[in-house]
Amino acid sequence: MNINASIIDQQVRALADRQKTAIEEKAKFKNDDNKLRSAAFVVLSVKTLLELTEEEAIECLTEGGGDFGVDAIEIGEIQDSEFSVTLFQGKYKSDLEGTSNFPQTGIEKLIQAVGTLFDPYKAITVNPNLKPRIEEIRSFVADGYLPQVRVVACNNGLFWKAEAQELINHTGFGGQVLFEHINHDGLVAIIQSLKPVNDTVRLTGKAIVEDYNFRRVLIGRILVSELAAVFDRNGDRLLERNIRRYLGLLGNRINEGIAQTLTIPGEQSNFYFYNNGITLTCNQFQHNALQDENWLVKLSGMQVINGGQTCKTIQRILGSGTVTAPNASVLIRIYELPKGEEDLVRNITYATNSQNPVDLRDLRSNDDRQRKLAMSIEELGYNYRRQRSEVATKATDITSGTAAEAVLSIWRHRPHQGKFMTSGHFGKLYDIIFTDDLNGAQVIIAVLLFRIAENKRKRPAVGAPDFIRYSSCFVAMLMGDSLLTQLGIKCNQLDHRIFDDARKLIETKGDEYHSGAMSLIKVALSVLYKDQDVSLQRLAATFRRGDLIEILHLLPNLLKKPAE
Repeated sequence: MNINASIIDQQVRALADRQKTAIEEKAKFKNDDNKLRSAAFVVLSVKTLLELTEEEAIECLTEGGGDFGVDAIEIGEIQDSEFSVTLFQGKYKSDLEGTSNFPQTGIEKLIQAVGTLFDPYKAITVNPNLKPRIEEIRSFVADGYLPQVRVVACNNGLFWKAEAQELINHTGFGGQVLFEHINHDGLVAIIQSLKPVNDTVRLTGKAIVEDYNFRRVLIGRILVSELAAVFDRNGDRLLERNIRRYLGLLGNRINEGIAQTLTIPGEQSNFYFYNNGITLTCNQFQHNALQDENWLVKLSGMQVINGGQTCKTIQRILGSGTVTAPNASVLIRIYELPKGEEDLVRNITYATNSQNPVDLRDLRSNDDRQRKLAMSIEELGYNYRRQRSEVATKATDITSGTAAEAVLSIWRHRPHQGKFMTSGHFGKLYDIIFTDDLNGAQVIIAVLLFRIAENKRKRPAVGAPDFIRYSSCFVAMLMGDSLLTQLGIKCNQLDHRIFDDARKLIETKGDEYHSGAMSLIKVALSVLYKDQDVSLQRLAATFRRGDLIEILHLLPNLLKKPAE
């Protein structure tokens, strides 16, 4: 028995027990232990690789007949006219020996999926789990956005064989599609990434060390070959605090530029001047101060907090075996920060990474507004999770990410940004969402309304209109309008004094509010499309834009009426 395969099997079985009902409901099967463990393995892979919660990973499942071999799918946001899509296929065996290769037939299905699913003009027949996601992707493509596709083959065994790799090499997909493999060893390595990293790195040339404000700073230069070796030894454990992790080469112009410089012999010596450098934090670094140059630096608790893209791209390029870059080096900054200074580490990470769109939830978690919201929400009997956590959420738990999406959609009347601009919720949209006067009652009420809309999206009733798959943020917004109308107040008047009244109305009339909102959206769509037959692609695009909001505001008489 392979020890890592055994560890993953324990995690899979525990996840299957915890989420049995949700997985069976999503994947459309009942009382089949083999299917349950297989689906749970896919959920674990999605959750681990994409850093999602279990609930978010389950939402990515597409398993069922007619799935083109795609067991899960995740769609990223649009950035610079591009968007990322990650496809997962899982193969899980119960023998736990870890000796079976990922099957060639699985690779063939994934190649067929990529060649078919991303063409908006090809007719397809897929299962109900997959179709809305595919049509959403196709709506992006039809609007001119370029998909960058990551295909992840997951198993508790070995890499696919050479024959399968030949099929991948001859797909003709070019640099737009990346095929990756993850197994029990890779998953365990990522799961263990919280363990501190202690290692030694060799610098080249002269370096500077300075004591500054009761901390120490080292600035020097490191060969890219040495940097690749450090990542070969420690892997992504070095990126635990790097909030971008690795975006890959596909469609990422910065990473593509790094790769290009390293592959041109005449440019390799200029790499130092083209790159902004690497920033590391550690609990302590030691070196031989009597040595003039080429220091060997011993670090404990080391983390790359900026430059993770550079490091991973270097590792991938040099690891291919086709490129050597003996003269290429990069600037390195090492900050020795004593234990217990997590706030400072977060602030440094934020300051050195905020020039690009990132998930800033953890970095905002100690913001004064977040702390005050946590206190206000706690007083009303709920728990506000300011940071991401492995612990499963309860009904009384509210994550900061869900709060942001709900508040932006409902009280700020920006449902399209609530759904499709999540990476900006704690960035450029932060001050719009988390205003100084936002209180705990408003957050909780928004989340309760949002949960109703989301639950009905995930589990649509028989005969529900197609647009329910894409409209939950719009529905929640209209539900909020109905609630305020019935309370006879404006949003800024919703506080702890009226909280119980608002919650009781949601408990007794939430379904009515939802039904009324669906009716309003149906009217708005008929105005927008003049009763034309609208495809799923077109619906997905409609709820991604703001023109539907304008039409809803043109229906003031309907909007003013509370749900009867």
